[in-house]
Amino acid sequence: MAVPPSTYPRRLLPLFLGLFQAALLLFFALFVTYDEPSVQAEDTNLVANQVYSTFPFFQDIQVMLVVGLGLLLTFLPRYGFSALTHNFLLLNFSMQWALVLQGLLQHLHHGQIHLDLHKLLISEFAAVTVLISVGAILGRVSPCQLLLMATCEIPIYLASEWVIVTCLGVLDVGGTITIHVFSCYFGLGVSKALFRATQQPLHPKETPTASSDLMSLVGTLILWVFWPSFVAVLCQPGDAQHRAILNTLLAMSASAITTVVASSLLERDGKLSLGHLQNGSLAGGVAIGVVADMAMPPVAALALGSLSAMLCVLGFRFLTPLLGRKLTLLDQCGIHNLHGLPGILGAAASILAVLVASKDTSGSQPPQLSPAGGNASGVLEGQWGPRGQALCQAVGLAVAAGGSLLAGLLTGAALRLPCLARPPERLCFDDSLYFKIQDQAESPGPDSSAEEGALALKEQV
Repeated sequence: MAVPPSTYPRRLLPLFLGLFQAALLLFFALFVTYDEPSVQAEDTNLVANQVYSTFPFFQDIQVMLVVGLGLLLTFLPRYGFSALTHNFLLLNFSMQWALVLQGLLQHLHHGQIHLDLHKLLISEFAAVTVLISVGAILGRVSPCQLLLMATCEIPIYLASEWVIVTCLGVLDVGGTITIHVFSCYFGLGVSKALFRATQQPLHPKETPTASSDLMSLVGTLILWVFWPSFVAVLCQPGDAQHRAILNTLLAMSASAITTVVASSLLERDGKLSLGHLQNGSLAGGVAIGVVADMAMPPVAALALGSLSAMLCVLGFRFLTPLLGRKLTLLDQCGIHNLHGLPGILGAAASILAVLVASKDTSGSQPPQLSPAGGNASGVLEGQWGPRGQALCQAVGLAVAAGGSLLAGLLTGAALRLPCLARPPERLCFDDSLYFKIQDQAESPGPDSSAEEGALALKEQV
């Protein structure tokens, strides 16, 4: 049974955010600075080249996360304002929180953190994990719960990424394992613990409408266009980055076509499912990230994109209902189908790519299997040998999935605190609980009694 709202959560959200921003201002005043301006012309040109080569990718990723992902989450017809706003809020909160933690743990030298665009980019990658995980519980939680979830997930992600990339030397330039697999199973763990063994019935406000599905499809198209930047931004400029862009485009093109084929074949009347199209078209981008910069034939990228799309569509059609019945697992946005299954497929492809490439070279290690210099840890190629590297890829997948699932279960248990104001079931998926909506106030419709009840509850809160 849903926990009734507490008597002060409306004040808790601005209080929490206000204290956080004030603490961040103090932290930046004491510890954060910029590098000294370069006096050498060569150094100045080097910095300029780095900015000009990175910032366009960074802006593409900003459009993906703020606009594309935000619109993708608007498939709930009466939760569009909340989906867009909470996504935007979580991105900024998580990025700043990650910037603080990364600075203290990795970049603190002589009491100062020297801020640059690369550190900001890495912090934004950490924020992506939160935005994905939230998809499992979208519409059934309060903003306070979302902020606590982000507070817990960011340090766990940083620890997981350090183990997987730095300690194990996993090759994953596009974040397939470290971001997509991690965030998927963290979100599912939170969902399982938060809702326990309760079967969540279909909510009357949960069914998408034509207009909400159209907005969500626009979000999919924006994500599809800019996804190569997300995969290639950390690659070494040159051949590796060029290869990553091409492989991503091929994989996503194949996933878009395969999604149409699979969805049409699975539906009895041959019509397309918009849910399949909104998610399956992006599955190739998830799967290709781990192998995008590796030396492999173009047909491998096409095959990986097609397989990931089929897995995603089949997951929506068969696996999600099965997990709901057998495990009472709520996955509101189907993140297991878009991020979990293609992520596992991509990890398996990376194991195969390492082993196959090692047989095609005379040396003990394929020369183009390193993270192309773009990996945050700077793992050196040849560290483990081909078989050892393949084993590390498998172990990294297990660490990402198992560790995040356990951490998600613990975080979900913490989100059950009554003071976090989880909305009651009848007020889930409703913007009116968090926003002043002028149209409804001026022109009450046939559901005005329900709206008035929601607003009355809001005033009590």
